[in-house]
Amino acid sequence: MRASRLLSILIALQFRGRVTAKALAEEFEVSVRTIYRDIDALSIAGIPVYGDCGPGGGFQLVEGYQTRLTGLNPEEAEALLLIGMPDEAVALGLGAATQRARGKVLATLPQATKGAADRLVDRFHLDTAEWYRSMRPVPFLVQVTRAVLDLRTLRLGYQSWKARQEWLVEPRGIVLKAGQWYLVAFGRGKTCIFNIADIYALEVNLETCVVPADFDLAEWWHSALEQFEERLRPERAELRLSPIGLQRLRLLGDFAGNAIAAASEPDSDGWTRLTLPVESLDATAPLLLGLGPEVDVLEPAELREAVRNLAVAVAKRIEGHVMT
Repeated sequence: MRASRLLSILIALQFRGRVTAKALAEEFEVSVRTIYRDIDALSIAGIPVYGDCGPGGGFQLVEGYQTRLTGLNPEEAEALLLIGMPDEAVALGLGAATQRARGKVLATLPQATKGAADRLVDRFHLDTAEWYRSMRPVPFLVQVTRAVLDLRTLRLGYQSWKARQEWLVEPRGIVLKAGQWYLVAFGRGKTCIFNIADIYALEVNLETCVVPADFDLAEWWHSALEQFEERLRPERAELRLSPIGLQRLRLLGDFAGNAIAAASEPDSDGWTRLTLPVESLDATAPLLLGLGPEVDVLEPAELREAVRNLAVAVAKRIEGHVMT
């Protein structure tokens, strides 16, 4: 542990210039006295580090000195792919390891390449949350992440949209989609998806599991999403929309955007006909009513009637309020 800390301190000095003992102590969660001993150890090992006293003081390396050492420890190796995703790394409990790994990787690069890498970090920011939505608290994310990496089985208390249930599962991986963290795990004879924010109780078991050699998390996830979309919207609605209607429809999600992309060319009035995958009439009619006069529901007739009935009910309610 100390050897890893010494290397991390060396790399921190190389990239930051002057750093105070207090800042190093806070970063590595040790005492200031321990940092002083570490600095002495680096000096004894021949590292040209010196310190300045006073308010503007701190430790730094002799100008021009550069190490080619990296020495990634297992935790830093796990965090390596999260470089450039600092918020997600912190959420997974790998924030400090990611910072150390980034420093060690950059330490191996020539100065010109290092500058280009730094510019990429400074000019590129990844924000995974959806517009107008705050991130849900995910209290068990760090524990689930550790269990996934250590291949530990999990006992979950899970609140689905149907009811609370207990699950004993073998983790397969974690997916971040649209600001939501999901656990992919095998339980009850099938591979399932759990929204980690909906886990209300968690027990990490000592028992380990084995992920099948042919299991590919990304491939499985994409296939599962396609199947989910097909089950979620098994019906089809024939619509005709104005240009404004197309803009409003697109806001409903990717399924609507895909339908628009596959639509025919606009007719002489500028309206576009398309086929939209939909759920039940009860779920679809209010969505189409929200498009206002910018949509014609062509088929099925039951959906057209449902939208008409909703519009009549809304008009009557508004007229009632006006009269009173």
